[in-house]
Amino acid sequence: MARTSQEEQKRRRRSRLLKGLVVGGAAVGIPALANALIARRNRRLPKASWGDLQRYAWRLGEITYQRLGSGEPMVLIHSFGPGHDSEEWRQVALALADHYSVYVIDLLGWGRSEKPNLTYDGELYIQLLSEFLDDIVEERSVILAAGLGAAYSVQVAVDRPEAVSSLGLVVPSGLDTEGDEPDLKDALVHWLLRTPIFGTSALNLLTSRTALGQHLRGEILYAPERADATRIEHLYRSSHQPGAHAALAAYLSGYSNHRVVDALARLTQPVWLAWGRRAKNPTVETADLWLQRAPHAELEVFEESGNLPHLEEFTAFAGSIRRYLERQSEPITLD
Repeated sequence: MARTSQEEQKRRRRSRLLKGLVVGGAAVGIPALANALIARRNRRLPKASWGDLQRYAWRLGEITYQRLGSGEPMVLIHSFGPGHDSEEWRQVALALADHYSVYVIDLLGWGRSEKPNLTYDGELYIQLLSEFLDDIVEERSVILAAGLGAAYSVQVAVDRPEAVSSLGLVVPSGLDTEGDEPDLKDALVHWLLRTPIFGTSALNLLTSRTALGQHLRGEILYAPERADATRIEHLYRSSHQPGAHAALAAYLSGYSNHRVVDALARLTQPVWLAWGRRAKNPTVETADLWLQRAPHAELEVFEESGNLPHLEEFTAFAGSIRRYLERQSEPITLD
């Protein structure tokens, strides 16, 4: 059932993208002018008011991250979607900073990080996370990751067990059809989304304030009042930063996917799964597939959340992961 839901979600998303491309390309002059006005009017994201902004000169582009707290290192990785970035972790990061050294990263192409004109695939992000752990964190760390970022974290934990002590996976992707390699239709959608007029127009439609509000209320959050004007405005500005369309196009067309079925069988670190009861893609029923493949994992379901329980129920979320990690560090006693 979960797989059928994923296939239907992918079909609906591709249909929306193709409709956006048709509407965006209905006339050439008007969309081109509208795109230019949107780009001119959008302002850069302000400096975050929480944590200490740091920069990592990665080989493919500069990465920004927030650094706060002290103690065992913990790296927080945001979900993917229009305008998504490290801001979704703000409240949890502040709560965990009393116990951990927290690093909250904007992945390449997202948020305040650099947005080079390249093809963003899963391997790129896996390499970025691995090198970020080596060059910046420099200690074995906990990783908390949401959505597609969770799939990359599983692979990094398997490839680099000496760098990752445990994983917290929040409504993770990677076991379903969304983890497959992009097909020819995906490649066509990706190419069209990268075209200057048609693609830009379609993505501007998908990242309008109205569309972003619908995205939050219909697909991401459980409580509609949490999709307030401030949150929508942040997503709007984040998704319209210069160069932001390249990473978004790769995500929407499936180029950033990463399948983790084989990796899970080799995973040795403790795993904490967090799911919102009201998550729509993937649904909470998908958690059973993860538990079947990672039987040592623990699952916690947050009743009043959708796909981002760390944003909607941040106090409960921070307390739960902290208690889980404390249990993992308790010495084993023999009778």
